[in-house]
Amino acid sequence: MATKLTKEQREAFEQWKEHCREVQALTAESLSVVKESPVEKERRIRRLLSNYDEFCEYYFAHFLTLRDKATGEVVRMIHNAPFHTRAALKIRNTPNLKAVFKWPRGHAKSTHIGVFIPLWLIFQPKSLVSFMITVGKSQDSANRLIGDIQAELEYNQKIIADFGEQKNLGLWLQGEFKTKGGTKFLAVGRGQSPRGLRDREARPDYIVIDDLDDDELCRNEKRVKELTDWVKEALFGALDVGRGRFIMVGNLISKTSVLANIAASKGVHVSEVKAVDRDGNPVWAEKWTKEEAESVRDFMGYRAWEKEMMHNPITDGTIFRHEWIRFKRMPKLEKYDMLVCYTDPSFKSTTANDYKACRLWGKIGTELHLIDCYVRQGTVSEMVRWQYDLYERTRDRVAITFLMEANFMQDIILDEFAAEGNIRGYQLPILPDTRKKPEKVQRIEAVSPLWERGFVFYNEALKESPDMEVGIEQTLALERGSRAHDDAPDADEGAIWYLQRSSRQEVFKPVAVPRRSPKNIW
Repeated sequence: MATKLTKEQREAFEQWKEHCREVQALTAESLSVVKESPVEKERRIRRLLSNYDEFCEYYFAHFLTLRDKATGEVVRMIHNAPFHTRAALKIRNTPNLKAVFKWPRGHAKSTHIGVFIPLWLIFQPKSLVSFMITVGKSQDSANRLIGDIQAELEYNQKIIADFGEQKNLGLWLQGEFKTKGGTKFLAVGRGQSPRGLRDREARPDYIVIDDLDDDELCRNEKRVKELTDWVKEALFGALDVGRGRFIMVGNLISKTSVLANIAASKGVHVSEVKAVDRDGNPVWAEKWTKEEAESVRDFMGYRAWEKEMMHNPITDGTIFRHEWIRFKRMPKLEKYDMLVCYTDPSFKSTTANDYKACRLWGKIGTELHLIDCYVRQGTVSEMVRWQYDLYERTRDRVAITFLMEANFMQDIILDEFAAEGNIRGYQLPILPDTRKKPEKVQRIEAVSPLWERGFVFYNEALKESPDMEVGIEQTLALERGSRAHDDAPDADEGAIWYLQRSSRQEVFKPVAVPRRSPKNIW
């Protein structure tokens, strides 16, 4: 390494060498127990090259093995998820492929698309990759990505035992290397002029663009457009008139992003994987449990979870602004002119992944206060219990009007209220909201000036509660065409409409005026 390295590069190189030692040790350890004849070995290699899951579990067990951090003992193996296998087959079976793989954080998109799959293709009886380009946010990040694949090629003892020595020329720190078999690897940073795009007569035939977007970039539409053009022109143009596999991986952190633009392009295959299904169950069940996913979601918060794990980037919408969210200490309930608890249980009320919102609002003078709230991805029965608990906490002090949209008061909802009422010995006096409603966003937009003009306040005591935070996130994210959840602002509109209507009726007092006889104007 003749080039003088920076401190960061020296540290990265030392970490890489340590990683290589681990790869060498772990693969040599498991290789030592393999006893087979040459015929058995050839048969095994053919089987592994025809089965992607077995290929990964044999050659990359050190990636897929979960070990105890204290003892180093093996806890369990993490098997590929079905979406990993589908991706591998799609890439292998489509020689001229343009694809975007939208997978969540922590779902091994870089590992599979950038390491496992290209190696699986390289070692096929007839190699399917001769020149691979990896593109990262910067040159250093792209270098580190090809460093992972170089470590496997040169230090994985199982690969060496089955396919021979791979070490030849170059090092990932310089941004390129070549195997003994002639396969070339090149790293390119975001927006850079791709150099060395020809290796004698060979052009790149496998290009992977890894996590190109970041928050700063996505805030600048001009830069996003320029980078999208660079991907379509400079990078895609490096292929031999479109021949080869052209792949982008990442998660959708913004609707204004390079990933979104490429995914929307004609002829692009898009694989979208969300961290959990509609019932909250992880799609990679081998890796983590439903309880672990819920814990991560609770820690990350609604907005970060939707952005990083569910491809639902939420930014402040076009209706509400963050500076309109005001907190204050709430007076005693007895001080309020009127109290309304409005519930939006969501249409898909049997699905745990949909939010259910109960919002207790009070009117005092000209001010509207959000006093208490329930905004959770829970079951209908949990939502019903919360309302009964609210009623029992307050019934001896104040009268609360409980409302729910009439369309929701179906058998499944009413059965839950009746069942809970039978347990408690009374039925909650909940009323249907029977008004004929305009379109949802239009309704919510109509009450938004109350926030802007400073009439709306949130309970300061609940400022840090998850229910309050999720409700505010949903409110700020609201805009036309958004896929963000809107159960909380929808319930807020219902409660405020009822409070405002009741106030208008109280203020308006009819006055009887004696009728005068018309004057004779002739």
